[in-house]
This record gives sequence, structure tokens and C-alpha cells, in this order.
Amino acid sequence: MKTFNYRAINQIGQQEKGRMEAVSIANLEVRLRQLGLDLTTAKVVTHTQSRFIRGKVSQRDLIMFCFQLEQLIHAGVPILEALSDLKESASSTEFKTILVTIFSSVEGGKMLSEALSSHPTVFDAVFVNLVAAGEQSGELPTVLNQLSHTLKWQDELFAQTKRLLTYPLFILVTVMLAIAFLMVFLVPELVKFVEELGQALPWSTRVLILVSNAFVHYWWLLIMLPIFVVLAFTAWVKISADARYHLDRLQLKLPMVGNVLNKIIMARFSRYFALLYRAGIPILAAIKTCENIVGNQVVASALNDIHDSISAGSSMSDSFRQAGLFPSLVIRMISVGERSGELDQSLMNVSYFYDRDVDALLQSMLKMLEPALTVILGLVLMFVMTAVLGPVYDSFSQMPL
Repeated sequence: MKTFNYRAINQIGQQEKGRMEAVSIANLEVRLRQLGLDLTTAKVVTHTQSRFIRGKVSQRDLIMFCFQLEQLIHAGVPILEALSDLKESASSTEFKTILVTIFSSVEGGKMLSEALSSHPTVFDAVFVNLVAAGEQSGELPTVLNQLSHTLKWQDELFAQTKRLLTYPLFILVTVMLAIAFLMVFLVPELVKFVEELGQALPWSTRVLILVSNAFVHYWWLLIMLPIFVVLAFTAWVKISADARYHLDRLQLKLPMVGNVLNKIIMARFSRYFALLYRAGIPILAAIKTCENIVGNQVVASALNDIHDSISAGSSMSDSFRQAGLFPSLVIRMISVGERSGELDQSLMNVSYFYDRDVDALLQSMLKMLEPALTVILGLVLMFVMTAVLGPVYDSFSQMPL
């Protein structure tokens, strides 16, 4: 399968361009015709270029795909007809292109899970494995329903976190702009007045002058340096596995933030592991799959050790306990699930508990962050006033009566 950059003419005579996978130019032409496009030119994307290709499919597209496909299959519509309906009704051009590729693959004899696995940036390993398990067990509608609910949960968690952080970030930016305004416009005028008094300047005033001069004369460096540091650090983390591991470990140990992040990871692991186990995927395979979706190298490494421990004959609860990373609630519920034979339900309960806990923690952090930022701005203003008014007060106190 090759990736092509193409140009085509739509049904109203307008030119469109895009990217699509196909076996050959002829196959590309057939796939574009299914979209109502007539191919004009096509060029194979090189391997170097393809590394930078990223899917532009939204979470909403995936949720609607799972929901609609589940409804159609549940109603008895054959998979090919269902995919044909979905590709025609897709609102996103990028997703419509992907669905055309999936339809062609299934039409050519591939299983749905095999067709989905050709688009790893859109359908991750958990998604593909669950669909494969649903196909093998004949419970594909049930699996798609569970995937739909899980994607909704993930989308709601992201939206809630984004909503809770928007206002504090706005306050933080406002504080930074206020400090910059003070240092660039207000402080230089006040410093001129203080220097004209001819008094010996205290350390606080000298520090204020240095900071103000840095803002006035090196503002470009103050803007570019943080950007450069962030980009360099991000590149280093992507290149170095050790750096990524130590960063993930540091994130888990940060005050308050580490606690929230740990609970989010535990909720994600519990939910996805429960889905994989419920779909009939063996425990060892489910743990291996979860290594790639927890989003933290420290937790992924612990899951790898747990996989090896279970393979050696240890019980699941003992293996998680020996890892020394998972909270007692997770270990206790795994032990209960092992004894009761309802491991998936026990882990779903863990996910539900952590969902509520994360919500409460985020709310409390938000309430603490707002006054903290206000206090920071107040301390900056107090330092500026002290540095400026201190010499003025000393000058007045030395004036003869």
C-alpha cells in the first residue's frame, strides 16, 4: 500500500487536493471516483514525508463512527453496506478518505480490524484489538458500543480538564502581561525619579533596575529563550528514551499535579483493561496492549514487569502488588475480581471512582490556583512599590526640618 498526494476535479468542476493510500494509480483512481472525484495528477509520498503525516480525524468523528456502525450492524446491515453508508455521510474529508480506504480493503477480503490497523494514527492498538476480538466472538456491535462510551468518557475528561484550566491560564497570562507592563513602562519612569534624588540605592531597587533593563533592552531574548528551551527539551525527550522515562517519573512525583496525573492514568488503564478483558482478550495480551496506552513510561515499564511476573506463574494481584506503583485500591479490586470472576466489573468500578476523584481534585486545584496567582501579582506590586518608595522615604527622612 502506497500513499499518494493527488489533485482531482469534483462534480462541480472545482479542483481538490489531498492524500490517500492505494495499491496503484489505477486503484487510487477507483477510490477517488467513489468520492465523486476525477483524478488529474498523483505523486507517491516518500517514506521521509510520510513520517510527518498525521491523521486529522477528531474524537467526535470516531465516536460517531462507532455509534453509527454499531447501530447499522445491530440492525442486520452487512458490514460492506454499513461502511458504504458511513463513507457517504462522513462530514470530515480526511475521515471520508480513510473510510473509502477501509471500505476497499474490506471489499478486497480483509477483516475490518485488519483494515483499521492500516491507519494507526487514527485507530490505536486498543481500538483494533477490541474490534478483532468482537469479530472473533461475534459480538462486534457490543464492542463498538463499549468503544463509543469509552471514547465519550475520554473526550469528556479532556474537555473538562481544558475547561477547568482555561480560566487559570487566562489569569496567568494577565499576570505576566501586567508584570511586563510594569517593567517596561512604569518602573523606568519611577527609577529615573529615584536616581535624581541622589540617594544610595538599596539592593531591592538595584534588582528592580536590572529586571526592568532586561525587559526593556532584551525583551526579544526573554521571549525567544523560553521558546527555544521548550523546543529543545521536547526534541530531547522525543529522541532519548531515558529522558522520557525520567520526565514521566518526575511528573508522577510533582505535588498535587502528580496525584491528579496518577489517578488519570489509573482510570485509563482500568477502563481499557476492563474493555479488553470483557472482549475476551487474554490477560497477558491485554496488559501488553495497555503498555502502549497509559501514556507514561514508568507505568508502562511496571506493566511490562507485571506481564513477566504473571507469565512466570504469579497471580495477577500479587504481580501488581510487587510492582510497587499501583495504589492499594487497584490491587484490592483486582484481587476481588480474581476471586469473583468479574475482573472487568471490578476495574470499571476503579475507573468510576478515579473519574470522580479527578473531578474533585481538579476543582480544588482551580480554587487554589486563582488566589495563588492573585497573591503572586500582589507580591510583585509590593516589591516594586518597596523598591521605589524606600529611597523616596529615606530622602524625605534626611531632609532638615
